[in-house]
This record gives sequence, structure tokens and C-alpha cells, in this order.
Amino acid sequence: MGSNASNLRLIEGGLHVDTRGVVAFVNDFNFKGVDRAYMIRSHRSHEQRGWVGHRRDQKWFWVIRGEVLMTVVEPDNWEQPASHIPVTRFILSAAKPQVLHVPAGYATGSVNLSTDALLMVYSSGKIDEAKTDDYRFPVDTWPIID
Repeated sequence: MGSNASNLRLIEGGLHVDTRGVVAFVNDFNFKGVDRAYMIRSHRSHEQRGWVGHRRDQKWFWVIRGEVLMTVVEPDNWEQPASHIPVTRFILSAAKPQVLHVPAGYATGSVNLSTDALLMVYSSGKIDEAKTDDYRFPVDTWPIID
């Protein structure tokens, strides 16, 4: 199967700066399909998180502070995936607002590249449904950092 990066989508945003301050926006992100949201903040810089996959749930990732490396794979087998699957990487930064859309059928990993990084995650599927669609793989299953 391998990673089909063409299914992944970066939704571009921008910054408006004036004398009053800064407004960060991603106007093309419409929240359709989002059922819940949560934030991830690591205790240390360069802390690796992952791998977590979902066959039904889709995710949207938005870095609202700092910088985060997001990694995505498409497992070939959800019970015992191959370790040679290609990893697609995205550097997301609050300085360049973007939302990374990861559809169902992928696993993600991340590493905060700054000590203050704050990652906002939007998810489809209610939390009770997520319990039956949560696939966790050891952090070294695929390389998070290249």
C-alpha cells in the first residue's frame, strides 16, 4: 500500500499584522466533520509522540504556538505493519498558519521543534467511538525524525 501523500492536504492560512497586533487565520478550514478538539503540549523540546492511527477517524492539525514536525504513514496492515513504509513529513509553524488534514486510514507521529509548541487537534468521531478506532504503534515503528 505505502503512503499515499496525495490524500493529505495542507490548508493554507495567513497572518494579518497591524498596530493592534496579529490575527492568525485559516479561513478555508470549515470544521465540517469535526466532533471534538484537544491540544498537545510536550514537557520537553524534541519530545517524540506517536504513532497513533485511525481507520475511521480523520484529524486536522494546527500549530498555534511554536513549531511541530508532523509525520504521517499509511499502514499496510493494522495489526503488524511493515516498517519500510514511506513517511511523509510536514513542518507546521504558528508563524505560517496552516491546517494539516489527515484522512482516515493513516497513523501520525510528531515532535515539537520548540519548547513552547502547542498543537491543536480536531478530530472526527466522538470520544466513545474513538476507543474502537485507536491503533498505537511503538515510537520506533517508523522514523519520526529523518
